[in-house]
Amino acid sequence: MNPFVSILIPCYNAERWIDAAIRSALGQTHADKEVIVVDDGSTDGSLDIIRSFDGQIQWESGPNKGGNHARNRLLELASGEWLQYLDADDYLSVTKVARQFQHLQSHTDADVIYSPVILEYWNKNATRVTHMETQDVQISYDPWTLLIRWRMPQTGGPLWKKSIVEAVSGWNENQPCCQEADLYLRLLQHGANFTCCNEAGAVYRQWSQNTVCKKDPFLSIAKRLEIIDAAEAHLQTTGQLTNEQLTSIAETRMELARSLYQLDPIVARSVERLARLQIPARKLPKAAAFPSTYRVAYRLLGFGGAEWLAKASRRSLKTITSRQSKS
Repeated sequence: MNPFVSILIPCYNAERWIDAAIRSALGQTHADKEVIVVDDGSTDGSLDIIRSFDGQIQWESGPNKGGNHARNRLLELASGEWLQYLDADDYLSVTKVARQFQHLQSHTDADVIYSPVILEYWNKNATRVTHMETQDVQISYDPWTLLIRWRMPQTGGPLWKKSIVEAVSGWNENQPCCQEADLYLRLLQHGANFTCCNEAGAVYRQWSQNTVCKKDPFLSIAKRLEIIDAAEAHLQTTGQLTNEQLTSIAETRMELARSLYQLDPIVARSVERLARLQIPARKLPKAAAFPSTYRVAYRLLGFGGAEWLAKASRRSLKTITSRQSKS
């Protein structure tokens, strides 16, 4: 007997996208499914579009209470053993669910089946797609390391076993951003079994500048650091912390310290000091966040000196670019 999956779509003011999301859910080649949409108090034409699918989907609407409240209501409505969450402005390839269930046949103890996500980038005015790329989750098949590195897929990437999501009380309605990362953390702390199906099938549209993470980068970084701290504490307490995980924690903190320095140098320095305890002799890894000139400056001048030089370099590049555009 094939597993039954509930495809769950929270919607808020997604008039432009919701039709495609619902059609991609209904079009899944995996036959044993239901599609449920919860409209979270939309003020545009989303609800009219949702109603047009009457008889094909289950749906309800209510006052605006936030994305995680809608996801939890969907969890309550779902009758499937497995859950496929799908944000209203994203969509699925037709074989996404079927391929993950095929993977499940050889990983029968899985609680979460996760896969890479296809990122679809739109131009600034969201009038056309500029390019697409597949998110990399292959740095490690250790889900703790992937979480720390921020490589676990966006909400639509996994299939989630309903019982394990219920076991951790669903989505945290007080989490303003990094919401799937918070759920991943609590699932890992609970001991959920993760398995990776290395075939991308969920498409995550990159079109809006109005997400919480983009509007408030300081909050986003702060929440990321909280998740990393909680992961490290759990792994240490349970005796699971590996050298790979420890290295990932240190390097990710250092990357976030670099991002923070432009927002709040004092907080950035405190994060860098914590990372430095795990990076001997100020030796940074070869990575996009640490180009060779920055690694040399960091080793010789420390964090503050390296960031001062980086800022001066950005300022010079901006001046040159401005002059070239005027000439």
